[in-house]
Amino acid sequence: MRLLHTADWHLGRLFHNLSLLDDQRHVLDQLIEIIDRENVDAVLIAGDIYDRSVPPAAAVTLLDEVLHALCEERKLPVIMISGNHDGAERLRFGARHLRQAGLHILSDLADFATPVTLSIKGVEMDVFGIPYADPEHVRSQFNVDVRDFDGAHRYLVERIEEQRHPTRPCVLMSHCFVDGGSASDSERPLTLGGAESVAWEPMESFDYVALGHLHGPQYRGGEHIRYSGSLLKYSFSEASQRKGVTLVDLDASGVTQIEQIPLIPSREVRVLEGEIDALIAQGRTDANADDYLLVRLTDRHAILDPMGKLREVYPNVLHLEKPGMLDARGNQQLDRERLRFDALDMFSDFFNQTSGEAMSDEQASAMAELINQLQRDEVQG
Repeated sequence: MRLLHTADWHLGRLFHNLSLLDDQRHVLDQLIEIIDRENVDAVLIAGDIYDRSVPPAAAVTLLDEVLHALCEERKLPVIMISGNHDGAERLRFGARHLRQAGLHILSDLADFATPVTLSIKGVEMDVFGIPYADPEHVRSQFNVDVRDFDGAHRYLVERIEEQRHPTRPCVLMSHCFVDGGSASDSERPLTLGGAESVAWEPMESFDYVALGHLHGPQYRGGEHIRYSGSLLKYSFSEASQRKGVTLVDLDASGVTQIEQIPLIPSREVRVLEGEIDALIAQGRTDANADDYLLVRLTDRHAILDPMGKLREVYPNVLHLEKPGMLDARGNQQLDRERLRFDALDMFSDFFNQTSGEAMSDEQASAMAELINQLQRDEVQG
């Protein structure tokens, strides 16, 4: 039996106020191609299907198209759990009826200990799904004394252990932050207090653990306790990550092989660093100039409209940083003489860029006197 593990689609996501829906459609088309090419038998989606609890209509339409392609056209079972970005109640609308089409939406915490049993190629396998739930929800739902995410998750996993079939392979799905995992900027914290992590040890005995929430592909405790990662890079902190999906082969004895398959985005997410003239020259010949970019300028002088100039060659510069403008000599307080020099220097750069020529000595002297007068007036005021 071959499973495809994916998570954190975040359909409807905005990246620096830019819709990623077309980018998401592009990689979801690849996901379907992988399913066909690799003869996948079932699909696991480990939460954060949408980016927010009330998703935009276009995101709902895209999900409907993908699920139709999988469940109706290919007759594949799809099992999904809700994540912290999803609205659990909205996500499971029609869930009881959709089971007949092979779509199993596990977003009701009350049913967490009831497995989905798959029978494929002569192998029966149970899949348990733990939708995202905070400790307060678990405490009130089951009247148990749990105080943090680890205690709540441990309670749920132990209850599932009690329900496991003695001979069938067993897969666990969970949307959580496993202790020691590598996070990125685009993951919404599960709690403001910082005690959001859960231990991997209670999950160790499952044949495979399909995790969601962390956007970087990784495993904790053992290769079978794994995050597939998100479909796309959703922050510049993920620029070095390689996104994809995870193929898992199982037989009656358990997992036999795990493989990460890459997804190729229509546009990459990159970080560029350097002086503006060098970056503009590079952009004129860059074959991937349409990528989503964060640019760090190392120039130490003021630049008129740097974003506009960069976007002439890199149209998708989404964020600009100027570390070169910081005081290279440290964070000591600048005295007024230094401030006077900086003001004159910055105006000189401005004059040069707008007029195309340097200020004359007379103009520089007049501007220096004006700056001095303004600072004297400030002191007297």
